[in-house]
Amino acid sequence: MEASSPSVPDEKDPCREHLLGRRQQLTDFLSASPYDLILYLERAVVYSDLAYPDLAAGDAYRSLLLADEVRDESFEYHEQALEALRGYSTTPCPVVLDHGSLTEGISDGTDDEDAMEGLEGVGPFNLLAHLASIRAYQILSLSLLLCGSLKSALKFCERGLTAAPNNRELIEIKGYIEQVGRRRLRREPDDPIDINSLPDRGLVRREVYPWNTHEPDRFSEESLSYLNKQLSIMAPKCEVRVSKLPILLEGESNTDDDDDDDDDDVIPTCNQLGLFAKDDIAPGETVLEEYSLLTANNRHKESTCDACGTELPPLDQNSKAVSCPECYDTIFCDDYCFTKAQEQYHPAICDTDVDSIAKDPDNKDIDQSLYLLLLARLLAMSAHQETHPLEIPSIKYIWGDFVSSELNDIDRSINAEPPPEWTLPFSFEHDLWVFNTCYAKFRGTASARKNYQDGRRDGRPDVAAVHPFWCLANHDCDPNVSWEWGGKMVLWARKERVVKGGGKEAGIKKGEEILNHYCDVELPVRERREWARGSLGGWCMCGRCREEAAREGQQTNGEA
Repeated sequence: MEASSPSVPDEKDPCREHLLGRRQQLTDFLSASPYDLILYLERAVVYSDLAYPDLAAGDAYRSLLLADEVRDESFEYHEQALEALRGYSTTPCPVVLDHGSLTEGISDGTDDEDAMEGLEGVGPFNLLAHLASIRAYQILSLSLLLCGSLKSALKFCERGLTAAPNNRELIEIKGYIEQVGRRRLRREPDDPIDINSLPDRGLVRREVYPWNTHEPDRFSEESLSYLNKQLSIMAPKCEVRVSKLPILLEGESNTDDDDDDDDDDVIPTCNQLGLFAKDDIAPGETVLEEYSLLTANNRHKESTCDACGTELPPLDQNSKAVSCPECYDTIFCDDYCFTKAQEQYHPAICDTDVDSIAKDPDNKDIDQSLYLLLLARLLAMSAHQETHPLEIPSIKYIWGDFVSSELNDIDRSINAEPPPEWTLPFSFEHDLWVFNTCYAKFRGTASARKNYQDGRRDGRPDVAAVHPFWCLANHDCDPNVSWEWGGKMVLWARKERVVKGGGKEAGIKKGEEILNHYCDVELPVRERREWARGSLGGWCMCGRCREEAAREGQQTNGEA
């Protein structure tokens, strides 16, 4: 997979280092007290100061949910949330009480005494939860605005104003949201804004977070030895090596006119892992067969194996299909898949009511549903194996095309759009750094399949999977392999290349790199590059794309 450029870190910023230390301290506190709404609020402020508005929104929302738990005795975690709040009965709470405009607008009054009118008789913990919720609404609405999720930003801002109608900060934030919304919708300054017309898919940082200790040194001898040991079972004629790849660029580039792929001064490159042939591989010969349990199916009550995602065999008396004895509706295509599921993930979700989550989505939500379900499967594997999600082998060694933290830093102007370095699509469903890291690894590496049966299919992707060794074969728009996924991911050497002539023969010679394809290579160059920008974070710079863009005079301008 082609990747964006790594950068040289700047000198450490003492203020940033202090904030990172404070973030770690609050994270440790939350491990000991996970129902403490004040700690989440404090960490949200730290994330805001570090310019991670998506993570700030996630923590502010958790604080808001816990504030509701405190105020309603019927809620499931009321006692835990209330007990955590009791620790602040004799301790000042600066994140809530020292925020200048916080008590404004709780009533129609103009000073603190009048602001508390109408809350007489409210217990101190309910009052603190109420004030914290207003602070959470402020952080939520501003953070979502900075991400570009304008619809959600306005929704939470209006909910905050319902609780505190005269709150100055919420009123100002609402004005900013409407101002940016009018600009995005190309409306006049005084035009009313319909919340349903506002965009809600934003962009956030795509990076290895400074506190992420789970990302391995993918080029180390230890990593390469582990990967090659696993690979020898599924691709005996291949090995994992370090590969030099062209960097995905933002758009128009004078390198499209240059046909010298070896000129590093003209075409920026970076190192990534890749698959290489240890022996000659004949045209049509199988290169790799890989089985994966990191799969997803977004069709409700669908006839696919819960483990591998392939179509189930006919469910008759002689069927090889196996039902889980504890949750009968979960069906596997055979004993092998059932056993593997029991070993790796299924007990974590067995007989739980999760079957309808993200199923049968609207067309606009298909991709999001599959990514969400892949994440759910990864979390089930993590829970059952008692391993951090980023340590699961299915995802650990995948590169998410991350940009360095230094390049991602921004001037937090209230009217700024998410900068061009922020390329990870964001909605409010994905709000935590582990989720974002997994999501970045899924994009551009997960494969999807469209199924048809009885003429009732609509051609939408409904099954997806992550095959970590398949995606180590880097993308090229003139690949030397093709692939098919049906229970196992199978790579085989192409019998003829996409680009005819040019001296590139079918088959793969010893020492050559395995060149895979992640998109439809029959598409025109501009569409292929637009796909790469959306999934991989930049425009494809393979030889075929550069040659075709130069020949057709398509000097791309980076617009999505």
